[in-house]
Amino acid sequence: MASLFKKALDSGKFVITCEVAPPKGTNLEKMAHHVELLKDKVDAMNLTDHQSSVMRFPSLGAALLVKEMGGEPILQMTCRDRNRLALQADLLFAHSRGIHNVLCLTGDSVMLGDHKEAKGVFDLDSSQLVAAVRLLEKGKDLGGGELDGGVSFCAGAIVTPEANPLEPQLIKFEKKIEAGAEFIQTQAVFDMEKFTSFMDYAGQFPVKVLAGVILLTSAPMARFMNANIAGVSVPPELIDEMASAPKGGALKKGIEIAGRMIRQISEEKICAGVHIMAIGKEELVPEIIAAAGV
Repeated sequence: MASLFKKALDSGKFVITCEVAPPKGTNLEKMAHHVELLKDKVDAMNLTDHQSSVMRFPSLGAALLVKEMGGEPILQMTCRDRNRLALQADLLFAHSRGIHNVLCLTGDSVMLGDHKEAKGVFDLDSSQLVAAVRLLEKGKDLGGGELDGGVSFCAGAIVTPEANPLEPQLIKFEKKIEAGAEFIQTQAVFDMEKFTSFMDYAGQFPVKVLAGVILLTSAPMARFMNANIAGVSVPPELIDEMASAPKGGALKKGIEIAGRMIRQISEEKICAGVHIMAIGKEELVPEIIAAAGV
């Protein structure tokens, strides 16, 4: 059974996804508010899996909440925290509860997060996890055992199109597609010329690419990302544009910039759609979409 997200990808429409971060705790009220706000505005919602190695409510539980509320979840799964037994078991459980989209990630180092004493697992990497999904769909597990009841997933992965150097990313990109990834969500894209060049290369592969769009909230935030986040490069002219916003107007300017980028990607048909990352300000995603006019 094809997921609603897969049907959207296959339809040729301009696809919009966004991230929803589970809370650090069991109070799901704010997250439920975001899901209710977004479920009819986007084609699917990614539920992050201990993003930046910070312990939070599990992505699988968050995906179930989205499903229960009538939204379309994309389950994020990192290889950092679980071995192949646990990853496969979670995939079986997700499928049994009607979750049919998964984004396979290797995962950030635990040294970036709030549990630096934790031990990273990394039994598989993201390409191997995609391959595991495809094997489960054939009725077998990674140990060679037969499954009593199979699974079906729209499985994807990520790429960083503005990485420097880019070549290692291209190698990983091809490896993920060979493993069976049918969609790719990119890390933040700010330089449209670079991204268009990347898409000239990516367009030869049978995969749908969604460009990552991060909401800039201030010029200092943009400078921080440039200095601290690998593969993210906010051009000086965008930083200057953010800095020139009137007092109290930086967020409005960030929404305007994000909307402008989405509109350009849509009008120029650069890729299949966008993945909006509002990072803690999920309630602003409808405003970004409205600013894009798509």
